[in-house]
Amino acid sequence: MARPVMGVYQELLMVLFTIYNLGIGRHTVVSMPVESVRIDGNIILGGLFPVHENGINGCGTFDLGGYQRLEAMVYALEKINNDQELLPGINIGALILDTCSRETYALEQTMEFVTSTMTRIDLNAFTCPNGSTPDYEPPQPTIGVVGAAGSPVSTMVANILRLFKIPQVSYASTSPELSDKSRYDYFLRVVPPDTYQAQAMLDIVTALGWKYVSTVASAGNYGEDGISAFRNLTRFSNDTGLCLAPSEVIPRDANKEFFDKLVVYLLNTEHARGVVTFASETDMRSLFAAVRRANRSDHFIWIGSDDWGTKPNPVEGQETVAEGAITLLPARIPDKGFDEYFTSLTPSNGSSEVWFREFWERTFHCVFDETKIEGPNKNKLCTGLESISAAKYEQEGKISFVTDAVYSFAHALHTMQADLCNGTSGLCQELLRIDGKQLLDYLKNVSFQGSSGTVRFNKDGDRPGSYQLYQYQRRGSEYRYEPIGTWQDKLRLNWSHVNWGDSRTDGIPMSVCALPCDISKGLKRQKSPADECCWVCSSCEPYQYLVNEWECKNCTEGERPDKNRTGCQEIPVEYLTWDSPWAVPPTLLAVIGIACTTFVIAVFVRYNNTPVIRASGRELCYVLLFGILATYFAVFTLIAKPTTLTCCLRRIMLGLSVVISYSALYTKTNRVYRIFNSGKRSVRRPKYTSPKSQMVICFGLVSVQLVAAALWLAIDPPRPAKTFPFWYQVILECAVTDMSLVLSLVYAMVLIVMCTLYAFKTRKMPENFNEAKFIAFAMYTTCVVWIAFIPIYIGTSSTDYKIQQTLLCLCFIVSATVTLGCIFVPKIYIVLFAPQKNKKPSGTMMMNSRMMRSTCGSIEGKPNGEMKAQNLNAGATPVSNTTSSDFESRTPEEEATRF
Repeated sequence: MARPVMGVYQELLMVLFTIYNLGIGRHTVVSMPVESVRIDGNIILGGLFPVHENGINGCGTFDLGGYQRLEAMVYALEKINNDQELLPGINIGALILDTCSRETYALEQTMEFVTSTMTRIDLNAFTCPNGSTPDYEPPQPTIGVVGAAGSPVSTMVANILRLFKIPQVSYASTSPELSDKSRYDYFLRVVPPDTYQAQAMLDIVTALGWKYVSTVASAGNYGEDGISAFRNLTRFSNDTGLCLAPSEVIPRDANKEFFDKLVVYLLNTEHARGVVTFASETDMRSLFAAVRRANRSDHFIWIGSDDWGTKPNPVEGQETVAEGAITLLPARIPDKGFDEYFTSLTPSNGSSEVWFREFWERTFHCVFDETKIEGPNKNKLCTGLESISAAKYEQEGKISFVTDAVYSFAHALHTMQADLCNGTSGLCQELLRIDGKQLLDYLKNVSFQGSSGTVRFNKDGDRPGSYQLYQYQRRGSEYRYEPIGTWQDKLRLNWSHVNWGDSRTDGIPMSVCALPCDISKGLKRQKSPADECCWVCSSCEPYQYLVNEWECKNCTEGERPDKNRTGCQEIPVEYLTWDSPWAVPPTLLAVIGIACTTFVIAVFVRYNNTPVIRASGRELCYVLLFGILATYFAVFTLIAKPTTLTCCLRRIMLGLSVVISYSALYTKTNRVYRIFNSGKRSVRRPKYTSPKSQMVICFGLVSVQLVAAALWLAIDPPRPAKTFPFWYQVILECAVTDMSLVLSLVYAMVLIVMCTLYAFKTRKMPENFNEAKFIAFAMYTTCVVWIAFIPIYIGTSSTDYKIQQTLLCLCFIVSATVTLGCIFVPKIYIVLFAPQKNKKPSGTMMMNSRMMRSTCGSIEGKPNGEMKAQNLNAGATPVSNTTSSDFESRTPEEEATRF
């Protein structure tokens, strides 16, 4: 007999039904016996709780908090069934299963609820091969499911339950994704979604003043969606100034090595101590263990989501790592009735014999099986008389939400009973045919005062956000979660209850990507190429100030950054002052030189008509002394503060004083050379050897420098100017370059060279003309001084200007002093200390001289050299070729020209 044609929906149900009966799904996912809690009733509610943690290949260790939630459902059902006003005449039963916090295992367990929907299939539509009706006693239908806990598990379960129109009310799943009613239309929850929790976390981080935090999420809807919501809120909130490190996701199969690497990554940003976590309690426990292995237990401050909440499991045995952590839980009031119920349980009256024994063994660290006593742990034997209340019992954070989820179904069914059963108590036929869609509508409209406050659902099946804040603190020798505030639309923190621990007594721990840059040391912030929220501190240039925290800018020329580098200030102008250590020595030497020169002038004036003075060429000596005196005075123009006047005097006197001195010396040496050189060739007197001629020649030479100086002043008027040899230095000096100064002395250098040349040529004059020797020595010394000075002066242009100025002053002083000492000291000595030498030659000597000249002049045919040799051997003094009558007729001034 052919089967009737069925719709796609019925075909799908049959496939699922067949898979379940064959046990394929159950045994391919995990090969372990299925434990459950079954409570009889007129109506059955399903329950999904994480009795065990997620293991590597299946269910892991026992979850104490998850088992408390399971007992909370049993407790709520007992209260409802004993309430004569709520659902009168109806008992609600339950089928409670373990999810192991694992999506695939939870999906397999959900098939227990799905099979009950087969009772809604018309079995008359099916026939067996022999033509008979299928003989099948379906299980009691599950009208709704309380759970699951984790968002990834609820997401997986919701996808199946919606196909069978089974409403689901979660007590802990907070993923924003579950608010999408186009995909999860049969899903409701008595906890607010993570969108609210993310905002609460952002407000906490902002209140703590943190600027940079790391984020960690468990893989799946709960963790990844929660962190995504947090990051989105941060991105669109412009007033927080908060920056986030790239988010790290903990995979489902994360091992010990992964968590160690995760801790290393978190420590890379050393000063980012704040970590926002949307992670399961199992992942948090593993993360804390890795932090402890890294020996950084007191480094991080954690902001934990509600899956951590106030559970003891994540922090057990690693309390120092979690100290100071701030966690959130949806606002609720601890159910004291549950405390009384739970602490009264014993191994003999627990809801599940197997699970409760596991709970007992885990709580009291004992075993019921004697064969396990001799194991490696050597556990003690459980007596069953241990007291839960004495075992540091603390109510798990989601207990109130479990009872509210159960009561949500009870209130929805109560309203349906009133509407469908015409006010009669008990289970009427209309209520027996409960439709999932109809029950969902009633659930959406419930409103009652539950353990966690007013319970009602918005259009997305969510509960409005309201959270309690806890901080994990050390109190004496114990650690516990202390309430520190609430969040409902805005944050309310009780700062007096906040405690960061003994190792963090310096206020709120700072969490930044990098420590603030020290502006007083001239540092700036530069954006890191990897993350615009980070910065590195690097020095601005010494001449730069900070425009803002990211940009350095050059100060204008002549300015330097102020103390705080917020702007620029003028650099004090420097110039050589009279009290400077570099100015005092040349000033004293110049004063001494002026005094000595003045003394020499006074002696010359006093003994003006004595033979030595007359024979030295008085007129040129006075000119030379004036030039030396001007040279000493020129030193003062170099030291004086640069002004228009001092700059003008400096330009004129530096070159002119030297030119005056060496013009006189040049004229003197040139005259002596011409006289003796002419005497070798002719007996006639050379031209332009008279005192007047010599003065004309001298002033002609000086006038060249005067004209050049005047043209220089006209073309480039003197003025003081600020120069900037370095960014930190401003020097006031005359507006003239070093090269221009050297060029202004070129003419003087030429005269020095010419003087030296003639001094060399006249170096072997007879004794009465030994002044030439002194001139030669003076010129040699002067040449050495100036040859050494010029490269040194130019070479020191890049060093301290004071050194350069001092060198120039000393060069002028040495030149003037050498000239004064070599040429005038011998004369002054004779005049003052050897007056016997300051007399006219005797008549016999003069006669012998005339005779020698007459004799030399009468010899014909002999070379000049031989005549000179004879004159010298005879001890005669060579003079100009004049006759005796000429000599007798000379004036005293003319007579002096012999020397």
